[in-house]
Amino acid sequence: MTSSNQEQFQLKYQTGRDLLERGQYRLSVQNLEEATELVNLSSRIGGEVQMWLVTAYQAVGRVQDAIALCQTLTRHPNPEIRKQSQGVLYILQAPQLKRPEEWMVKIPDSDAENQKKPQYISSKPTNKIPEKPSIVSEDLSQMNTQDNYFIWVVLGFLLLILGGILWLG
Repeated sequence: MTSSNQEQFQLKYQTGRDLLERGQYRLSVQNLEEATELVNLSSRIGGEVQMWLVTAYQAVGRVQDAIALCQTLTRHPNPEIRKQSQGVLYILQAPQLKRPEEWMVKIPDSDAENQKKPQYISSKPTNKIPEKPSIVSEDLSQMNTQDNYFIWVVLGFLLLILGGILWLG
């Protein structure tokens, strides 16, 4: 790989990773695919680029492409890439659980090209004044206010323990 190819590869690879981490999945796929054309795919770094591409494919909804690439990576010369791709392939091929729609949160793709008009979230002001908590007073005539000597029993017990410790110590 020539020096200019290596610089271009590093730029595409790093840009693809950064875009993936920021949620710009389509642009990430584009940059990572271009990076794979500039590197030896059987090298360790070539395997790493392809693993990032698997993740980007999955994020953009191209699960079959992610599975196909992952299956190819299970035969990669680098043992770390093989092991990692086998784990990811296992997850990709696992059956999908049915979840109620209420449990799901849709995260929009943050590509600039998909956001043609600005999106605003308006909040509706509430005119409700919070209620002040009311103080409830207890009727003391209904309570048992007779001393049941509990505090004296506990204090006596503590004095016995302290006295025993001082006498032994």
